[in-house]
Amino acid sequence: AVVSTQSTGGRFDKKRKRRKLNTALTAESAEFLLNKPSAIQSESKKLGEEIQALLNHKSAREKTIIENLKSNKTAQVREFCEWVTRQECKRGNVKFGSCKKLHFRKLIHSHTDTSLGDCSFLNTCFHMDTCKYVHYAIDEDDQRVHMRRQHREAMNTRAKNSAAMLVSDSKSLSMAATTITPPQWIQCDIRKLDKDVIGKFTVIMADPPWDIHMELPYGTMTDDEMRNLGVEKVQDDGFIFLWVTGRAVELGRELLAIWGYDRVDDIIWVKTNQLQRLIRTGRTGHWINHGKEHCLVGVKGNPKNFNRGLDCDLIVSEVRDTSHKPDEIYGMIERLSPGTRKLELFGREHNTQNNWLTLGNQLDGVHLEWEDVKQKYFARYGMSLPF
Repeated sequence: AVVSTQSTGGRFDKKRKRRKLNTALTAESAEFLLNKPSAIQSESKKLGEEIQALLNHKSAREKTIIENLKSNKTAQVREFCEWVTRQECKRGNVKFGSCKKLHFRKLIHSHTDTSLGDCSFLNTCFHMDTCKYVHYAIDEDDQRVHMRRQHREAMNTRAKNSAAMLVSDSKSLSMAATTITPPQWIQCDIRKLDKDVIGKFTVIMADPPWDIHMELPYGTMTDDEMRNLGVEKVQDDGFIFLWVTGRAVELGRELLAIWGYDRVDDIIWVKTNQLQRLIRTGRTGHWINHGKEHCLVGVKGNPKNFNRGLDCDLIVSEVRDTSHKPDEIYGMIERLSPGTRKLELFGREHNTQNNWLTLGNQLDGVHLEWEDVKQKYFARYGMSLPF
């Protein structure tokens, strides 16, 4: 009887396990069927991918424009390794030996407490000599390898350019035949400068010292001073790029209307730190830390010979000195309007660029290349500065 009971119990256990297994398989099958896309969904996804591929495919005209606007210099941009340091890259990257990206090294000083982690401000920290958090610097080994690679690329490019001189350039487009004028600047108080002296411009960019009701390391201008700046005098047809932040967003829109512009776009600069990560602890913002800035784009009159659709309205770039805007904006503007006269207001020494005249009180003296502007300026001011 005991043996019979044990046999019966064993059969029940097997049946119970079989039922559980069948239930589990049924549940997995049901989940698989629920997650499996239907025929309509699969077809819709395939159609969407085909449309996306067509949208991303560059037309012959786009390819021609890109080729003619491409820099003749060797590439100056290097991609940062997502593993940050060479040690982490070696541990986490199976192809470490072939990693040609830029790495960082940790700066560990006697006062550094590595258990605290990375400094929020990294290379923009005001107290690096005493800050207990971890900071970083570019790995010197990567820099040396990069310099050697750049030298080889420069030599190859020089050889190619020498060979290209023998080839006729009769196929070049009109947009490629642009004049490159060296950087120009005038040290001045823009409020007092006679705008008739500098003439008219196709593109204007301004990064005004807005009064945003915060403590800043430079002087600011009142709203009325901005309204009466006279920007409308230096452009009849063209574009303006106006950097705004905080409360200046609404004021900037008002100023565009006062100066005679229609706002047509808005470029957003997403700020990254030294390690190319999004900034979460910025130094600006009354209520929320600001990790971005806006550049309002306005158009006036009927500008001609400009290129549409070459760039998007987003710049992701590293934060540097206070009020130092991303250099990428100059490339965007030059591609929009290649070879034309451009004016930057409230610029500093690092802002001076080819084809640009830069105005600001933190520049050094006067340097002009355009003969018409040079004659008007010295006839009006002589050798003095317009303060």
